[in-house]
Amino acid sequence: MTAPVADPATISGALEPHAQVDPHGHGNQGLLKLAVGAIGIVFGDIGTSPIYAFRETFAGHHPLAPDQLHIYGVLSLVFWSMMLMVTLKYVSVIMRADNKGEGGSLALLALINRSTPGKRWSAPIILLGVFATALFYGDSMITPAMSVLSAVEGLTVVENSFAPFVVPIAVGILVFLFMIQSRGTAAVGRLFGPIMLTYFVTIAALGIMYLVQAPGILAALNPWYALQFFIVDQWKAFLALGSVVLAVTGAEALYADMGHFGRNPIRVSWMFFVLPALMLNYLGQGAMVLSLSPAEAAETIKNPFFYLAPEAFRLPLVILATLATIIASQAVISGAFSVTQQAIQLGFIPRLRITHTSASTAGQIYIPVINWALMVMVILLVLFFQSSSNLAAAYGIAVTGAMTIDACLIAVVLFSLWNWNRAIAIGLLALFFTVDLLYLASNLTKVPDGGWFPLLVGVVAFTLLTTWAKGRKLMIERLREAAMPISIFIESAATSATRVPGTAVFMTSTPDGVPHALLHNLKHNKVLHERVILLTVKIADVPYVEQETQCQLEPLGHGFHRLVIKYGFMQEPDVPEALLRLTGCGPEFKMMDTSFFLARQTLLPSARPGMAIWREKLFAWMLRNAESAMEFFKLPTNRVVELGSQVEI
Repeated sequence: MTAPVADPATISGALEPHAQVDPHGHGNQGLLKLAVGAIGIVFGDIGTSPIYAFRETFAGHHPLAPDQLHIYGVLSLVFWSMMLMVTLKYVSVIMRADNKGEGGSLALLALINRSTPGKRWSAPIILLGVFATALFYGDSMITPAMSVLSAVEGLTVVENSFAPFVVPIAVGILVFLFMIQSRGTAAVGRLFGPIMLTYFVTIAALGIMYLVQAPGILAALNPWYALQFFIVDQWKAFLALGSVVLAVTGAEALYADMGHFGRNPIRVSWMFFVLPALMLNYLGQGAMVLSLSPAEAAETIKNPFFYLAPEAFRLPLVILATLATIIASQAVISGAFSVTQQAIQLGFIPRLRITHTSASTAGQIYIPVINWALMVMVILLVLFFQSSSNLAAAYGIAVTGAMTIDACLIAVVLFSLWNWNRAIAIGLLALFFTVDLLYLASNLTKVPDGGWFPLLVGVVAFTLLTTWAKGRKLMIERLREAAMPISIFIESAATSATRVPGTAVFMTSTPDGVPHALLHNLKHNKVLHERVILLTVKIADVPYVEQETQCQLEPLGHGFHRLVIKYGFMQEPDVPEALLRLTGCGPEFKMMDTSFFLARQTLLPSARPGMAIWREKLFAWMLRNAESAMEFFKLPTNRVVELGSQVEI
């Protein structure tokens, strides 16, 4: 039995009742409570950007003179980037496109796939959505390395002699972070909100300290200064976009985490707390640098975030910033687990072992393979790049690439799902694409300096995801070609084979024809059970499927039944639990009287048209290393029989 695949032809009527139910229970919780919770989880990445974004614009790979022209120009770019890319694009527009309450590239892709079946452009859109997911894995490797390293580097502001210990301390923190993932974050997670609240209040207060001394810095919010920057320094301003974009990394997290907190709490947190705190800090950094002599400014611009604090408070600020970056890293790691689970359910990744780390919170999961792979790559990044400034060259490409793809996906939503006024939609999309492509183009100049890394990770992940999806499709087609019509099988087998007591459940990925495991069982054991269930698990293009519409049972006669169990892509399949609720096909199910038969396919790469030989071999390797269907579907270990077969694709 292979992993379930998304069913584009899901009957929407059967799933429609879910549209009236809030699966997350957001309506039962106070807006303020959810908004505070969102501050602790959703805004960790974008919230820690003041530690390095302003610094990198002036002291990074393309340094700028810290004078009034450049500081006002950069602050104007930061403010309007936040307003256009975060507030307008994500908070105001894209967050409207929820898939039954869930957000993120895969959820948006599933929504488009379900709502616009059979469109000519559906295949390219699916590939774009998959590539956005692939880029996310690159981002989830760079974010922990960049965030933690930049915070620990604050120690050198406290004392220069700490410099040799920055990398070892950062590696130690990251190793500890990945080691505790299997224990879950339920207990530690309660501290996230208070710590991030303290962090945002602190950075806002530090900014205000310098803002009251030089209130004229508020003029930098005027877009004219951004325009003037481009008029005076065209090429330098273009290159500066590659660092300015660091101020909005994490914007896509607002959309991806929408299912955890709801649309309105995230909007409230952003507009009334996070955005003001961030801009106060950025303005404070600019005001502080402008108040210094050229020599002092040249030194301070190397780490202006930590120089905002009086000398006695710099070490506490380093500790607070480090805690904030750990929380930001935790959010990205948890996001990688969540995205992987969605990709498994939607048929883009093989089955992997998934462990729940909280009995009360369904979203808290742990995937060992992803955790250790991320840890190895993050540690290698820290050891290879050595400093956050070097890592900044690799940071940004994955984010701007994903943002550009999100603009493509929302274009489909505006025209095909929402039917917006064409003039308004075209105007908005022109603005989004202009901004996104400018930032993407600027970040592509970083490729030789480290930008190749997220692109390499994205290409490798994209190859794996598409190979698995294509290989499964081909394998199911080959199995269908060899399948016997079920009606003919029942008429011949039911009258000739010996029937034995009990229930046999034959799991099959195709809801038609005779499962290979059933043919093999009859061929070798010469018996049939009194009750035979032909079971297919399907994953719908919605996050959750209500229990009332989950099971579709079709009697086939002579004790045979065809059963389809549907789950949402955010749900975890539990076949025994679904069977115990099933009625209409004889006596109640008892696990000790039920046998589960699984077919384990061995792939034989062949020259048949479909995929290149190297991709067939890659698919065969992925199939061999996939998690057992027995564990994935929670089948009782002592009631499972596996029967092998060979398939050419």
